[in-house]
Amino acid sequence: MQAIDTKLKRLLSQVQKPARYMGNEWNARQKDHAEAAVRMVLAFPDLYEVGMSNQGLKILYESVNSRPGMLMERAFAPGMDMEELMRAYDQPLFALESGKPLAEFDLIGFSLQYELSYTNVLNMLDLAGIPLYADQRGESDPLVVGGGPCAFNPEPLAPFFDFFVLGESEECLPELLAGLDRLKREAPDRKELLARLSAWEGIYVPSLYQPAYKEKRFSAIERTDSRAPAVISKRLVRDLDRAPYPTAPIVPYLQAIHDRAVVELFRGCSRGCRFCQAGYIFRPVRRRSRDKLVETAKQQIAETGYEELSLASLSSTDYPELEELINELDRSLYGEQVKCNLPSLRLDSYSIKLADRLHRGKRSNLTFAPEAATERLRRVIRKNISEAEIFSALNDAIDAGWQGFKLYFMIGLPTETEEDVEAIVDLCRRLRQYFRHKSSRKIGISVSVSTFVPKAHTPFQWEPQLSLPEVTGRQEILQKGFKKMPGIDLSWHDAETSFLEAVFARGDRLLAPALEKAWRLGCRFDGWSEHFSMPRWRQAFRETGIEPEDYALRRFGYDDLLPWDHLHCGVDKAVLIREHQKAFNIDKPEQGEAQ
Repeated sequence: MQAIDTKLKRLLSQVQKPARYMGNEWNARQKDHAEAAVRMVLAFPDLYEVGMSNQGLKILYESVNSRPGMLMERAFAPGMDMEELMRAYDQPLFALESGKPLAEFDLIGFSLQYELSYTNVLNMLDLAGIPLYADQRGESDPLVVGGGPCAFNPEPLAPFFDFFVLGESEECLPELLAGLDRLKREAPDRKELLARLSAWEGIYVPSLYQPAYKEKRFSAIERTDSRAPAVISKRLVRDLDRAPYPTAPIVPYLQAIHDRAVVELFRGCSRGCRFCQAGYIFRPVRRRSRDKLVETAKQQIAETGYEELSLASLSSTDYPELEELINELDRSLYGEQVKCNLPSLRLDSYSIKLADRLHRGKRSNLTFAPEAATERLRRVIRKNISEAEIFSALNDAIDAGWQGFKLYFMIGLPTETEEDVEAIVDLCRRLRQYFRHKSSRKIGISVSVSTFVPKAHTPFQWEPQLSLPEVTGRQEILQKGFKKMPGIDLSWHDAETSFLEAVFARGDRLLAPALEKAWRLGCRFDGWSEHFSMPRWRQAFRETGIEPEDYALRRFGYDDLLPWDHLHCGVDKAVLIREHQKAFNIDKPEQGEAQ
């Protein structure tokens, strides 16, 4: 922020973490509004320290601000203490770089990473003084656009957004800003501008599509303007080496959740886990060259002073030249005291070897995600690892001196039985016994258990979530089992937040009034346990006539039209159906990698 005005200074002196709202961080871009034809704010609907950990935000910030005549600033959801003061003192939501109110920008872009951030989207619009509903905005109001994983089923949010960008945006956004400058001069009004935008690849304008319902269930969606495509295909960055990527990312004053330099090895994943939305919406796999990665890493370390470098991807150890890359990074960053890490490890000896090398003697904890404790269920979800491989990998890790392990499991997966849940306890018991036999040192085990949430554009999109009583019953099985095993730390995701996530992940536009009602009842930061209130959500659903179980617990048929069927993630529905069928025929051999 170029200058903090007197009123804002007074507010910042009263909040818990004023650095969230000050701007002026190292490497932040200060650009002249008068020189920008189109001015954009990238809005992240969560706290600053969460948003500043998001690599997508940093990529988009670079993709726009690296170009002359284009401007992007940032805004984040204010904490509860700051919101209270902003409302009391009539302080509109502002962008960090300039301090200007969001309503003065041409475009507000929301990064939609998580369904439980939706009430924060409405709250930020309201704090900015921008009408919540797209059809209530006038010619002088900013256009509101959404992107990110949740844009692959944005229907619950559709009435609040002017348009969405489907897919990867780092090449699309500069084109969009340049195009908006032209369209604003040519189109007679906002409605016509959006109609012309709808012809662009990856642009979804929900006001040009009318959903139909039978007995309150989505049944079809029809175009109201012939210029709008029947199916919207995602934007795809084909050459990552040529795509924008931050070489001088912003360094926050306040410690972010993930506070380190990051290079993205590749995008997409060939593993094909049937529950994983990211594995499908980011296909196909595209890799950055080793030379480009080394060059980017050197620039980031030089421009930030970070002492940690993350080699990130959905499955980082699948990068084909990983050992050569690490060798080259060692040579290039020698003397910088930079520690590299791999945030996603497979349960195999190769991953252990790499992790051991990267940590250079400091071995504390390793994190793995078996997801399921029985080989049968792992085959169902396409997590192709045997129990023997799990024990072998952890054996190698103990031999290398690792002192603890965090294991991620999931309950409620399709075909799961109570025996599969009990197997989590049994597997961890046998691991503990093995560790005691293997090493005289105390080996720590922590277990984190999430609840399966069916996601759009995955083979399990047709599957229901378990009911709340079933989920809590399975959590009780785990609690009782681990209570008999002192020394193993057990944590689990709240069943009600996972239920609400499923409601909106599979939702349609009928949920929009319930979302607004929940926000007006005070729902904020629903992904944070200290703020989440299921009674408020139940009241919102009741007052708007919504049965949330109809969304989370319904089993779809292949012939059912789904609210997101007009949005194409790049994987044909026939492929998803085939993978869904394979999950229930696991005795038949797999035919190579998922396509």
